[in-house]
Amino acid sequence: MKTAMAVEKFNQTVFESDSGGYYVYSNSETHLFAGKLLLNPLGFAPPHFGDSSKICFVLEGTITVGLVTPNSGEEKVFLIQKGDLLPLSAGAITWWFNGGSTDAVVILFAETSKALVPGNVSYFLLAGVLGTLAGFQPDFVGKIFGLDQRESENVVSSQKGSLIFKLGTGIKFPEPSNHSGHILHDNIDHPYGKVMFEGSGTVSTLTEKNFPMLGEIGLSARYVKLEGNALLAPSYVVDGSLQICYIAKGSGRIKVVGSEGKLELDSKVKEGDLFTVPQFFATAAIADDVGLEVFFVVTSSKPVFEQLARNTSIWTILSPVVLQASLNITPDSEQFFKSKNSKNMTIVPPRT
Repeated sequence: MKTAMAVEKFNQTVFESDSGGYYVYSNSETHLFAGKLLLNPLGFAPPHFGDSSKICFVLEGTITVGLVTPNSGEEKVFLIQKGDLLPLSAGAITWWFNGGSTDAVVILFAETSKALVPGNVSYFLLAGVLGTLAGFQPDFVGKIFGLDQRESENVVSSQKGSLIFKLGTGIKFPEPSNHSGHILHDNIDHPYGKVMFEGSGTVSTLTEKNFPMLGEIGLSARYVKLEGNALLAPSYVVDGSLQICYIAKGSGRIKVVGSEGKLELDSKVKEGDLFTVPQFFATAAIADDVGLEVFFVVTSSKPVFEQLARNTSIWTILSPVVLQASLNITPDSEQFFKSKNSKNMTIVPPRT
């Protein structure tokens, strides 16, 4: 597949008003999609479903979410907040409400090869001027539900909002349901998926192994926090999965190397940037003084990362003579090189 790597932005505004906004990025070559949902205080995204499974990640704020999964016959309500990750399968119906006093921001990522329009996520709303009921028109809706003309017009046409509405004060939404919330959503910083590297940063991973819900949607997530001037050692996904990456905080530089040793991306990045990583391409990052936080979504629920610099990397596994011949180095240089790979170096601390 021909690739032309670049750092991107959410480059299309789908909706924007005093209630919030929705912004998207899509890649027609890889079928990877990203969206950004902004809910201002009292912003409400009415019930809807999409044609692709996705991961939703809360960047800011707290949101009340209602969820009805296909054929469940049950609405589950829960609160999600900064750092929470919510997987959603295609066809699952959700509504979102910001009952707080500050803006809430959610980013979402999907693999859309089976979508109605590959490369994009199509949404189907149940209410509002773009809703399913409006499409069927009042007279037909009246016949379906046994309503007279006035009642059916009220149901179909009284809501003038479209994607996001701003509700009035005093509306009380349902309290969180009595269910096992961790089954539906989890925090990216949960200890069971977090590895700390003293003085340099953390790597937090959610996969099917520690969050079974991800197995249903075929995606997983990794969140990397680099301290100032720390470096994320190069790695690639062994099974050929794609990655879409979002700069959540800070700034730094991203390097991606493809086949034939070609440097496909070498770019400064800052908060709000995103980029996609093709199959088997090796990715590394180095933070600026302010640090760098990167959110990765992988198109596999159980990815395997091959590290190119650490105590389990290929450099420590190869026979000495093979390494010497491959790099054209002396035995002394080979031993010295291996000694430099003797530690867990997923994140390399800054040099002092």
